[in-house]
Amino acid sequence: MSVDIDIAGLRPDRVAVVLSPLAELGMALHALAEPGHHPRLQGWATSVTAGLDSHLADRMCEADFLWRTTFSDLFIPCAGIPGRSTLPGATLAEELDLLDKLTDEQFVDAALEFTCALPYYAHGPATLADPDVRQRALELAASRGPQQVRFTERLLNDPPRIRAWLRQFLEDCDQAFFAQTWSRLGHQLAADARHKTDLLRRRGLGEALASVSPAVTLHEAAARISVDKLASGHTATGDGGLLLIPTSLGWPHQSVLYRYGWQPVLHYPVGSPELAAPPSVEQLTLRMTALSHPVRMRICRHLARSAYTTSELAQLHGMTAPEISRHLSVLKKAGLITTRRRGRYVLHQLDVTVVARLGSDFLEGILR
Repeated sequence: MSVDIDIAGLRPDRVAVVLSPLAELGMALHALAEPGHHPRLQGWATSVTAGLDSHLADRMCEADFLWRTTFSDLFIPCAGIPGRSTLPGATLAEELDLLDKLTDEQFVDAALEFTCALPYYAHGPATLADPDVRQRALELAASRGPQQVRFTERLLNDPPRIRAWLRQFLEDCDQAFFAQTWSRLGHQLAADARHKTDLLRRRGLGEALASVSPAVTLHEAAARISVDKLASGHTATGDGGLLLIPTSLGWPHQSVLYRYGWQPVLHYPVGSPELAAPPSVEQLTLRMTALSHPVRMRICRHLARSAYTTSELAQLHGMTAPEISRHLSVLKKAGLITTRRRGRYVLHQLDVTVVARLGSDFLEGILR
């Protein structure tokens, strides 16, 4: 399985390795919402959380599905600008200006990515114009709780209001903690971007991509880039460009923006820390047996990012609910997932801390 990017006709000058303060702020919010994904950031996350005022902390929870369950493309708005060759802004303010340039339709579709109501890498109906898609988005938001239903309703009914709310929220996050964090991380990311740019100029795209991650491969004969992930998708640069954006806070997530009509982006982590030792042999045997089935591995990919109901997983995998229930039972017996009830919904989620103890290769594979 992989995400493929067709680069036929891509000019060398249309490939850029650039920094994105907004993308890093998105990763910062994700790390705060899901510290289990980022064991080396626990000290930073604890410090930031302790320093937040209650009002900002409440707002951070209000729309956390934009960065907790998925990494919303709203954090890389330059990719959605017509022409598909716009670079990120040099400052957070410039990037927020780019966010303002997205149409309401682009904004809403990207914000509702967590609902899976629309196809991601193919052309689909417009959410704001199609009542069936609107209703489906609300139904899927309902399984995440009343707070996300309320936010989704506001988003669908008044996009400009939510756009203003999000911009103000991100500016407040910058003032509260991110500006200081970015001043520390920016130098490291700039050095990595210079190194990758030098490789591009001297040795070509293949060498640059190899230095990004072993999971990223250039197939020169086929004019295609493949990113090895437990996901399938495809896009093309067309007459646009390709962006490589480094992140310090994002490990182990190797993100690929391949939304239909947007500029392709590889959002790659800088550095890969070691994780804790594996569990006992008995536990390891039980857990690895549970994970040996390809369907259960794909289920783990979804449950690592968010809690899902059995029916949602059945729809995503094209299976029946009883089939999914049997796989969930195996994973639960191995102690790999947790289950909780929210109203009439039963939600399942991967215990990332347990998976981390199995080894960094598997964890990186399902979170890539």
